[in-house]
Amino acid sequence: MSDSPSASSDAPPRNEAQRPRVSVVMATYNRLALLPRLLQQLARQTLPPSDYEVVVVDDGSKEPAQGPLEALAQELPYTLRVETQKNAGAAAARHRGVLAARGDVVIITDDDMQVPEDFVQRHLEQHPEGSRHVVLGRIDPDPAISDMPLFERWYAYLHDRLARRLHEEGAHGWNLYTGNVSFRREDYVAVGGFDPSLKQSEDIELGIRLEKAGCQVRFCNDSYVLHGSDHTSFEKWLARAHRYGIMDSRLSERHSDVPQVDPWRMLFEMNALARPLLATAVALPGPTKPVTNALMGAAKLADRLGLKQVAFKSTSVAYTMEYLRGARAEAGSWREVARRIARYRQASAQGAEGFPRDAGKDSSGAP
Repeated sequence: MSDSPSASSDAPPRNEAQRPRVSVVMATYNRLALLPRLLQQLARQTLPPSDYEVVVVDDGSKEPAQGPLEALAQELPYTLRVETQKNAGAAAARHRGVLAARGDVVIITDDDMQVPEDFVQRHLEQHPEGSRHVVLGRIDPDPAISDMPLFERWYAYLHDRLARRLHEEGAHGWNLYTGNVSFRREDYVAVGGFDPSLKQSEDIELGIRLEKAGCQVRFCNDSYVLHGSDHTSFEKWLARAHRYGIMDSRLSERHSDVPQVDPWRMLFEMNALARPLLATAVALPGPTKPVTNALMGAAKLADRLGLKQVAFKSTSVAYTMEYLRGARAEAGSWREVARRIARYRQASAQGAEGFPRDAGKDSSGAP
């Protein structure tokens, strides 16, 4: 399969007159109540308002965002542009936003983030003239994290652990996440942009293509966002884990030379005590569902008792069980499961030039 996504990457012509240096792009879906907070924070940036613009793409929200946002735009010092489309997913929405962007540098963030006053400037400083950088910024938890469900606090814990490792060891394309990233628009267009056929992990897949195309992936610890969450459903959280297992399987088929994105790595990277549970989730996907629910029950109890590490470890195992059920569903047959596991083992043992074998843990789509 080709590394390029199926969506057209033909960019519309841009007006060069008074073109901003930076475009901040975000997709939104049914979060009209949250957007003004972020847009107002972007109004207080240290850069002159003429140096940046904001492009919001409404991905078919039930309450259209265009009217209220265009009214808000009259109060903002920078140019705010709103694009609308039928619901097609975050990848398609972000792709549309980047193509509509007029800045040479594009920053992507999410509609539920909060940003400091130097957010745009910090990213711009990472893209000196002639560079081809992909810059990941830090994602810190919202101060109200203690009020969030356990699974969202677990995500925040993973982001914190990932940030420490990227700061110490450096970043790669498979670490890319869309909550806080910047790159040159021309590099994005050259590799074809986000693949809308991937409903999860489209960020990692884009990062791999950008790195393979010669971009240098960097981590900027000083460019941070605060991440809150309005996700409260345990069932939706499990469904998302299942989708990640499916989409990471497709991603691995496309980039079989990058073992860090292969979902079957979890059978070998997780704690040895957890591996029998993971194996049973693959062998008996349906009958082991109650085990996953029981694990989350134990995690919540540990959380109430103040046993944070026990709660997070139990949550991680529960997530990974559902993640591997997704990978198992995508594989279909036992013969195909065996083939994919064998392929991962071979790729992991051989390594891939420029892709260290131990750097793929804690990526945005993986437990």
